[in-house]
Amino acid sequence: MSLIPSFFGGRRSNIFDPFSLDVWDPFEGFPVSSLIANAPSSARETSAFANARIDWKETPEAHVFKVDVPGIKKEEVKVEVEEGRILQISGERSREQEEKNDQWHRMERSSGKFSRRFRLPENVKMEEIKAAMENGVLTVTVPKEEEKQPEVKAIDISG
Repeated sequence: MSLIPSFFGGRRSNIFDPFSLDVWDPFEGFPVSSLIANAPSSARETSAFANARIDWKETPEAHVFKVDVPGIKKEEVKVEVEEGRILQISGERSREQEEKNDQWHRMERSSGKFSRRFRLPENVKMEEIKAAMENGVLTVTVPKEEEKQPEVKAIDISG
């Protein structure tokens, strides 16, 4: 029995159970699989570009990039440095195998390729860049060269 009247036809809620609240779905009744199948592959894969979230921080010793890549193996990710100090992080999340009798109700996890590029500053040690992956987070560490302090020479004043 609902304590709140339903305005959206047949949906029931219970104010004492916050998890019973139903959310209106404007696509209810449409077969999800046909919506996904009819979308162009570029549209399905575009969302993967936006899903590679990256944090870039600078410490006194290095530039540190942290990339969220859940569900991707380290063999599926590439970290490259191109000429001109361009750091490129790319990869591909494979699409899950579909069986002929499967009926999809929701498909929110993105698949496809992602690629992000960053121009590194001049004070980095290109040959010492390291990458590590743990718990779905790729960490790329780009060490910085020590800033050379200008050499100051004291001049004796005669007279």
